[in-house]
Amino acid sequence: MQKLSLNQSLQQKLSPQQIQFIKLLQVPTAELENRIEEELEINPVLEEGSESEQDEEPDTNTSDEAPEVEGAQTETNTSSEDIDIKDYLRDDDYNSYKTYSDGDGGDDDDDREMPIPMGTSLHETLMTQLGFIGLNERMQAIGKQLIGSIEGDGYIRRDMESIVNDLAFSQSIETNLEEVEALLRRIQSFDPAGIAARNLQECLLLQLERMDDGQDVDVIVAKRILNECYEEFTKKHYPKILKKLDLDDEDYIKDAIELIVRLNPKPGGELNTGMAKNQYVIPDFILTNNNGKLELALNSRNAPELRVSRSYTDMFKAYDKSDKKDKKLKEAVSFVKQKLDAAKWFIDAIKQRQHTLLRTMRAIVDFQYDYFQEGDETKLRPMILKDIAQMINMDISTVSRVASSKTVQTDFGVFPLKYFFSEGIATDSGEEVSSREVKQIIKDLIELEDKKKPLSDDKLEDLLNEKGYNIARRTVAKYREQLNIPVARLRKEMR
Repeated sequence: MQKLSLNQSLQQKLSPQQIQFIKLLQVPTAELENRIEEELEINPVLEEGSESEQDEEPDTNTSDEAPEVEGAQTETNTSSEDIDIKDYLRDDDYNSYKTYSDGDGGDDDDDREMPIPMGTSLHETLMTQLGFIGLNERMQAIGKQLIGSIEGDGYIRRDMESIVNDLAFSQSIETNLEEVEALLRRIQSFDPAGIAARNLQECLLLQLERMDDGQDVDVIVAKRILNECYEEFTKKHYPKILKKLDLDDEDYIKDAIELIVRLNPKPGGELNTGMAKNQYVIPDFILTNNNGKLELALNSRNAPELRVSRSYTDMFKAYDKSDKKDKKLKEAVSFVKQKLDAAKWFIDAIKQRQHTLLRTMRAIVDFQYDYFQEGDETKLRPMILKDIAQMINMDISTVSRVASSKTVQTDFGVFPLKYFFSEGIATDSGEEVSSREVKQIIKDLIELEDKKKPLSDDKLEDLLNEKGYNIARRTVAKYREQLNIPVARLRKEMR
């Protein structure tokens, strides 16, 4: 049996204006310029320039030049601030703009990419070389299939049997594994050296083959190491390598190992740089030290001058005074009214964005004042999003949006705001220091270590504890990995 019932519920929803503000807040300066240009294009009511400039302009809205509205009376010196939105906008008109997302793609706009400068790609270079070796049409097709299977770093990771099957099913070319591998060896002779290898070992050996004249002892020993002791080499088990090669002195393999280390593990990367993106950083804030006084300014591109066009405001005011409000005229003015509100909401969102950015950055500068005076990384204090949110009485999510994609230009470089946030580590004195300070000490210790006996994570822990930092071994390992420093065994060198 069905019953009707009434339920009350309390829900918290973001207003469309808040959604628009959030979208504007998280975009960096370069994106903001594009967003403003888009809004200027789609909203004829919005103009560049300040309200004061508009007030100084001669009044051109005479009876001959003002937009013609049937039965309208010309009125000057009006302001969009006097418009009452309740009288002329239905709910659907009101929502049509405020739920409008940035661009046609909604959230997909966050993935917009910078234009890619064109250059000669790796595949184009290899195809050019393929044309020089005089293959018939059938072998040319097999060669194209092989080159098409080469990944951006220069390796072929697809199984040769699968390539044979692809040729049979997609191109009706009957071949076998021996024929494909024979052609692969010819492609492996192309430039750059090491191209079309199926693994790192083969890549390094291909490069050594180019150097081998039969007389260079280092090349001969390097090839033996890769062929006979590859696993030991990757783990830096040098005594095992000496034993396998029946040698008794590390000096016999020292130069050969240095030669291997200098080889290129990603041969495709050299030519692939032609397609790399050029990224330009436009700082959102500019911080200068004026004789010890820190002065913060918002990048001028973050503070554009926008205003509502007076001609459209006057048009609406004239309609408001008119007695002849037919349906078509009402629809036309309703459209203008919608654009007027849209322009006001956008201008307010831009102003709110500027205010929030400055408040957040000023709080960061105050919190990290000692660091900004000198740029000494060891003076960075532990700081999390919650610290800044409490200082400016805003939500943590707001601070996160400001910090996620913004940068500041200082006297000692341009830094992302995320750089200044770090967790704290307790010391013996009871104070907390930034994890960046601890990372710098770990980095310094590793740089000064004996490369024949590199410091383990346990030893690093002991040294940090001696310096007064209460830190666990797993935390040391985490920081070392964040610094992209390998474990001790892989840092071992032959001297």
